[in-house]
Amino acid sequence: MKQRIVDRALNGSGIRDTARVLGVSPTTVLDTIKKKEPLIQQTNERLLQTLAPAPVEVIVHKVEEAEIDEMWSFVGSKSQQRWLWHAIEHHTGQVLASVFGTREDHVFLALQTFLEPFGITRLYTDGWGAYDRHIDHDKHTVGKQYTQKIERKHTTLRARIKRLVRKTICFSQTTQMHDIVIGLFINRFAYGRAV
Repeated sequence: MKQRIVDRALNGSGIRDTARVLGVSPTTVLDTIKKKEPLIQQTNERLLQTLAPAPVEVIVHKVEEAEIDEMWSFVGSKSQQRWLWHAIEHHTGQVLASVFGTREDHVFLALQTFLEPFGITRLYTDGWGAYDRHIDHDKHTVGKQYTQKIERKHTTLRARIKRLVRKTICFSQTTQMHDIVIGLFINRFAYGRAV
């Protein structure tokens, strides 16, 4: 039953939808999802492990270029904005790391910390000021033509998670639930983790 609750949450069902279909209380659904919070990883650890230096001389795929962008959503009302900042590998589209917060520099700096182990040499972004202020200009390229894959990821996330649709009646009432459901989604479908 617990796995079915999580599966429904990750496939666009709201708390009340899930409770009604599975014949359990909304409190049970909320508690089950909240218990998954410690399992959420901010970084794609599986990919990071493949990039670690091997004891034998083997050519290992290295992340050289990444796209970074932020995606708007809200909690409770549209005045309570919540931003998903994430980075993907430029050529493969694999999600490298993600972080939630406001649209302020300190949240981007947190994402940048998660990206350090990947050894990225070139970052592609849109023109948001935080990027210009905190990325070395010789490693930074601005332009929508370089961020098409990550913009496509946004479209996929909005299609798969009702909480991210701009005009919806399904929205998160707490920051915790918002971050957990989207974090679990990223962990399962982007990082390939069993959550």
